[in-house]
Amino acid sequence: MFEIRKSKDRGSANYDWLNTNFTFSFNGYYDPKFLGFRSLKVINEDFLKGGGGFPFHEHKNMEIITYLVSGVLEHKDTLGNSAIISSGEVQLMSAGAGIKHSEFNHSKIDDVHLLQIWIEPNEYDKPPAYQQKNYNNSSDKLLLLASANGERSSLILKQDVKLYRAILSKDENISYKLKKERHAWIQLISGKLLINDSVILSSGDGLAITEGEILNFKGDELNNHFLIFDLC
Repeated sequence: MFEIRKSKDRGSANYDWLNTNFTFSFNGYYDPKFLGFRSLKVINEDFLKGGGGFPFHEHKNMEIITYLVSGVLEHKDTLGNSAIISSGEVQLMSAGAGIKHSEFNHSKIDDVHLLQIWIEPNEYDKPPAYQQKNYNNSSDKLLLLASANGERSSLILKQDVKLYRAILSKDENISYKLKKERHAWIQLISGKLLINDSVILSSGDGLAITEGEILNFKGDELNNHFLIFDLC
């Protein structure tokens, strides 16, 4: 079963330094139909203006993935990490018993475009941890970014989830086998996507898939960039 979450129907907030869209209920935005999907709780699409950012704040018991679409982000946290995250890089914080961090646009001029993703862990109050990886050297059309056991050198999640990045050219195809009793969320970052010859997604759209099947993806624009969450 497929259910489309249209980009235009997402929640949003606009500040001097931030424009953001909420796929699921978040902070002051509430939609009882979209409280998350399985263990996937947050997909916020953020556009941070030059010099803007989030001062130190705390998280607990959440797997927090920052996926950089464009721009450069500065990160600092109470574990002592001080990092620069660039386009094509992925950051994973396992907040565990508690971690404080800040995120700021490294540029005073250019915007940063990112997805912030929260996944509920399968164990709680563990020591917090930090991971970061650059995937710019990969030419894989379907690339595993994170998984529970770190397979294929992916980041290690404290949850039974596989997160993939896919990039297709126009008319290019890939397939993905979603196993029986698994579920998937597709988030289209840019472009236009045809799924199983029946579902069309446009930039910013999401798609919930509630039972396993073969998924066929076809790019419909020059650059079609999306994420696949394979969830228990």
